[in-house]
Amino acid sequence: MIKSMTGYGKAEAALAGGRIIAEIRSVNHRYGEIYVKLPRPLMAFENEVRKCVAGRLKRGKIEVFVQQEGVAGAGALPVVNLQLARAYHEAFSRMKEALGMHDPITLPLIASQRDVLGAGGGEEMAESLREELLAAVEAAVAGLDAMRLREGTELMEDLKGRRETLSLLIGRVAERAPQVVAEAGRRLKERVEQLAGDSGVDEGRLAQEIAFMADRCDITEELVRFASHLRQFDETLLLEEPVGRKLDFLLQELNREVNTVGSKANDAEIASCVVQLKAELEKIREQIQNIE
Repeated sequence: MIKSMTGYGKAEAALAGGRIIAEIRSVNHRYGEIYVKLPRPLMAFENEVRKCVAGRLKRGKIEVFVQQEGVAGAGALPVVNLQLARAYHEAFSRMKEALGMHDPITLPLIASQRDVLGAGGGEEMAESLREELLAAVEAAVAGLDAMRLREGTELMEDLKGRRETLSLLIGRVAERAPQVVAEAGRRLKERVEQLAGDSGVDEGRLAQEIAFMADRCDITEELVRFASHLRQFDETLLLEEPVGRKLDFLLQELNREVNTVGSKANDAEIASCVVQLKAELEKIREQIQNIE
């Protein structure tokens, strides 16, 4: 079952006095790239969040945003980093002396410096949120995956319809191909006889030239390979694994065969079919760009 690479999911986990909100969105990308943005108290779990997402989503540009509302463990007491406070005081004192300043070094000035004051039990609080964080992320991923699957189902139906169009067009080419060779041989014979006039025609040489021309115009191998690629295309659509890259490769092969048919078969009807085939293949290519 194919999946789209675009989607959105959101989930939350309730906490005592707050909640964790996880949002995830994905868009088309050639590879799988995951960006994670967590609140500062939860940054220690970034790798676990990344693994949780990567275990389910294999391709696309994926962005994960997590918010923490409220404070779990509101009774946590502030903690003073006295060693750091003393270091700031000494640094400010040296600056005063070096600059010849007399401004007082106040307690609010030192307390406002980074990490001088912190919440007690922060690590314990973060660890207690680990399960809630991963549960919210997993639920958001599940929501996004469900959306990707729904869109993938729609893509599947569109691709099946376009695949049938390819089959019909290549069928017209296959039906026309023998007539092209026969008509080209007839035209060559008429031209040679016209140029030879009364001097006559070397039938053996003419037959040889017609055979060479028929070989140059023969597109049997291209038609056989095209049919084989179509069968692989059908089989790939039914795989459970991500199939976007494989479909893209098969599409390149189909396009290559169509180009060869167009260059070898010098015929207006086949040329018309080739134009339609290439247009349909381009539409399929655009759709495949959104498949995981």
